[in-house]
Amino acid sequence: MMRDLKRWATIVCVVLILASPAFSVMNFHPVIQEFQEIIEEDPVLFMLFTQMFEEIPSSPEFEMDPAGNFQIKDYRQMLQVMNEVLTQAPEFNKTDLVGFPINAVINWAMGTPAGTTAFLNEKVNRQLKKILNQWAVFLGSTDSRYVLSGDPEKGWFGRDAMEAMPNFVEDFQCDPNLPHYGFASWDDFFTRQFREGKRPVEYPDDNAVITNACESAPYRIATNVQIHDRFWIKEQPYSLSHMLAGDPTVPLFEGGTVYQAFLSALSYHRWHSPVSGRIVKTRLIDGSYYASALSAGLDPASPNESQAYITQVASRALIFIEADNPDIGLMCVVFVGMAEVSSNEITVYEGQHVKKGDQLGMFHFGGSTHVLIFRPEVNLEFDLRGQTPGPDSVNIPVRSKIATIQGE
Repeated sequence: MMRDLKRWATIVCVVLILASPAFSVMNFHPVIQEFQEIIEEDPVLFMLFTQMFEEIPSSPEFEMDPAGNFQIKDYRQMLQVMNEVLTQAPEFNKTDLVGFPINAVINWAMGTPAGTTAFLNEKVNRQLKKILNQWAVFLGSTDSRYVLSGDPEKGWFGRDAMEAMPNFVEDFQCDPNLPHYGFASWDDFFTRQFREGKRPVEYPDDNAVITNACESAPYRIATNVQIHDRFWIKEQPYSLSHMLAGDPTVPLFEGGTVYQAFLSALSYHRWHSPVSGRIVKTRLIDGSYYASALSAGLDPASPNESQAYITQVASRALIFIEADNPDIGLMCVVFVGMAEVSSNEITVYEGQHVKKGDQLGMFHFGGSTHVLIFRPEVNLEFDLRGQTPGPDSVNIPVRSKIATIQGE
């Protein structure tokens, strides 16, 4: 009898251990296992990743994530989702976080005090880069094409997706008679190109005209931008030294103008030069992937309401161009990754001369934002098609005029 009691006590202990939050029986991919170890072995990160889920309000509106799934309850569930996502491509949905499966499940946690701190941590972002790069391997494979289907709700060529992208076949290089419209992978679909003639360069020979660098919606125009500013406060002012990662050219832009615009996951994601000129230098800056401004609160499509903030902290590409027009001179274009964007790819090189509208690079795997930075001497008159920059603005076609340089 005593032997049986001891055996059952042992079984109960094992069950309790396996159920403990500190124990995981999940067969994680090595990059996810590494992330778990980073979280659990660092006392500060362990505290933050535990608290961020506890800090999500308990009211009914937060019981579901913005994509309509039950809100995950702790970082172990977060890791399980990340592990599953590594071999899944984004399915289409009608939410603001279409194409962002990881972003969706941690969306509320990102906006909590603990979350806004944890996702700025260098160790965390170094590991997130490894995770997203691993996911990129799958998204670049033929196995990722299963979502490029005609499924009415989840397929990218189904009823709901075609309603959201009504001119897809006419606009983009594809063949609807081929499997997956001829795309080799999810990434091939995501970085799709327009058909010849669909986005011509407006005023190609007029160096006073600046064109849109991306298929994007105007988000903000700021003037008299400072070298250092309190970018984390509610107004999210631009802080040039942080945006440009302390580049020696920063003082040249003090007091200048910043134009920012936003790309959705449904947008065209290649970058094009807004001016004709010479590539002075390029830089890839490592930074955050899921950082959100604490001042933005619990944004249902985070980090949309933190777009100005993340220009200072997120993973980004800097391309400095010396414009042929001396009234523009040196300018910088900053392409900022948001959430699942695991790669900012630059396709130009130092010393190269580009014409207005030429390709500069591309985003991979998610929605994004970008900014144009001008020196204070540049006198700009913007043409935003009658729109006021902000969250309700709509796309201006890439390579279309967005501003004109006014002479002295």
